[in-house]
Amino acid sequence: QVQLVESGGGLVQAGGSLRLSCAASGGTFSSYNMGWFRQAPGKERGFVAVISRGLSTFYSGSVKGRFTISRDNAKNTVYLQMNSLNPEDPAVYYCAAGSAFATETRTYNYWGQGTQVTVSS
Repeated sequence: QVQLVESGGGLVQAGGSLRLSCAASGGTFSSYNMGWFRQAPGKERGFVAVISRGLSTFYSGSVKGRFTISRDNAKNTVYLQMNSLNPEDPAVYYCAAGSAFATETRTYNYWGQGTQVTVSS
């Protein structure tokens, strides 16, 4: 059983940056593909980015070029560096662990509790 805890959310001005962290425990972190998802009020949870066990990455079109996903297996942590935040980015951001390098929520087995990101204009 893997436990995931996100941190780093908060309020930022449009155009600003935040770095989210997700600390894992209770499993072999390096064996999982790690994803970031987000959910805004009234919307479904959607894919943001994924990083594989081998450090391959993939991004949604709406964040590509602005967000960067990375991982530190020694610290059992995955990160999401978010730059040039805009009014479409506010949401609760979740990290997830799974066995597939995928964008669908159903392919991830473990989820964190989420961290809120708010962008002021």
